[in-house]
Amino acid sequence: MQFVMWLVLVPMMLTFLKSASSQSGIPGCSPADRAALLGFKASIVKDTTGFLSTWTGDDCCSGGWEGVECGEGGRVNRLMLQSHGGGVLMKGVLSPSLGTLHFLEIMVISGMRRIAGKIPESFSGLTLLTQLVLDDNSLQGTIPSSLGKLRNLQILSLSGNRFNGQISPALGNLRNLLQLNLAKNLLTGPIPQAVGNLRSLHSLDLSFNMLSGSIPDSLGQLQNLTYLVLTRNQFSGQIPVSLCSLVRLSELSLDQNRLVGRIPAQIRDMKSVSVLRLGFNKLTGQIPGSISELHSLWNLNLSRNLLTGSLPDAAFAKGLPSILSIDLSYNDLDLGAVPSWIRNRQLSDVHLAGCKLRGVLPNFTKPDSLATLDLSDNYFTTGISSFLASMASLRTAKISNNLIKADVSTVRLPGQISSLDLHSNLLFGSLLRIPSRYMEVVEVSNNQISGRIPEFVVGMKLKVLNLASNKISGHIPDSVSNLAKLEKFDISRNLITGTIPASLGSFVRLHWLDLSRNELTGRIPDSLLGVKALRHASFRANRLCGKIPQGKPLNIFPPVAYAHNLCLCGKPLPPCKRKMGQ
Repeated sequence: MQFVMWLVLVPMMLTFLKSASSQSGIPGCSPADRAALLGFKASIVKDTTGFLSTWTGDDCCSGGWEGVECGEGGRVNRLMLQSHGGGVLMKGVLSPSLGTLHFLEIMVISGMRRIAGKIPESFSGLTLLTQLVLDDNSLQGTIPSSLGKLRNLQILSLSGNRFNGQISPALGNLRNLLQLNLAKNLLTGPIPQAVGNLRSLHSLDLSFNMLSGSIPDSLGQLQNLTYLVLTRNQFSGQIPVSLCSLVRLSELSLDQNRLVGRIPAQIRDMKSVSVLRLGFNKLTGQIPGSISELHSLWNLNLSRNLLTGSLPDAAFAKGLPSILSIDLSYNDLDLGAVPSWIRNRQLSDVHLAGCKLRGVLPNFTKPDSLATLDLSDNYFTTGISSFLASMASLRTAKISNNLIKADVSTVRLPGQISSLDLHSNLLFGSLLRIPSRYMEVVEVSNNQISGRIPEFVVGMKLKVLNLASNKISGHIPDSVSNLAKLEKFDISRNLITGTIPASLGSFVRLHWLDLSRNELTGRIPDSLLGVKALRHASFRANRLCGKIPQGKPLNIFPPVAYAHNLCLCGKPLPPCKRKMGQ
């Protein structure tokens, strides 16, 4: 019984002591740290997260202040304010007062979108800081060289802002740095050689900037590096052979740059690499057989270069045991047929567009694993009817711009497919129905398809329907109103008659509407004024008549969008005559 009494009394005593402490004016955290935090709060003029609304009272260390944690002596050692999307979030600037939190070890203020201004120079005084994460805000100016004074820093992540200027060589002083992420900014100039001093670095991401010059050889000194991403910059010159010595590297992404020369044969030494992306450059020569020795490689993308010749089939047939995804599209390769080492593998993604493939579509011996397939811009002629049916996991298929001649009604599709692109072939017959309720994209333009537009059932997920440049006739079916998620509707250059259904005005997500070059009659329905997302519309070359509905978005399109009709009038065309009663 006495023990039970203590269980009741102890919480009461603690509550009393806490209350007494508060009433005596002794705060639960350092007054200087509290003032620094309130300085930041004052610099934020709008906060839709609600985080800062919890910053009230004297005790910032009790757990009531969202994102604030303290260590010994009531000194703030962690400030972590993180969001993952939504409306405005936080609008304001980073207050220099945060630079007086001298015991701070971790600062994370990310995903706030509208925190702007510069990084205060006062941050150089945060000498205990191990993590500085300011991702996905609107910060601007140059990245301060004074951050190079933060010798304990292990993570520096400033991605998704508007920083410009060059990367300061002073960042090379951060010898304890494990992760450096400056992606998605406006940075220019070269990678400083001093980055090679960051010998502890595991991850370097400089992607989506405007960096230029050669990739420095000094990056080859970063022997602990596991992640190197330089995607979408303006790097030129050759791929440094020194990168091939990074034996712990798991991902090397140099795609979307201006790199030239050959892929180094020494790439075989990167034994741990699992993702290799070199696409969208100007690389030349043959694909080296040494790539086949990368036993951990599962994603290989060499697309959109100037690579020539064929593949060293013998080497690849025995190598790449982990490969799942391959993209060799749009080089100067002359494959003739899909190599057997690709056809016989259990792959998830195969992209061989523009590889000069010919004849009958290939027979994949393990089709169940395929999720995406792109064989566009080749010379295939036959084999489409049952080609896709056995690919049970297929989500996206692109076999456009070939020479395939077949009745479109005989094409059998797997039940889970969501995107089908067969445009610019020689398909004929009628498109009887959209075969899958999961279908989001149907692109069959520029064929010889006839018949009528198919009917649509409630609940379809179709976002893109492109039937342009065929021989389709009949009316636009009323059931088109069931396509609630439609974003693009293109039936131009056909033989379609009847009126434009008023139900098209219910497509609140529609941004592309092309009804041009048909035989449509009647008026343009007023209901289309409700399609506020519309960015492109064309009613050109029909037999439409009457006043164009006045208001956005319809009256902002150019006159050519309404030209060559029977008697359309009103802005942007000349005014209607009074006798029309419009």
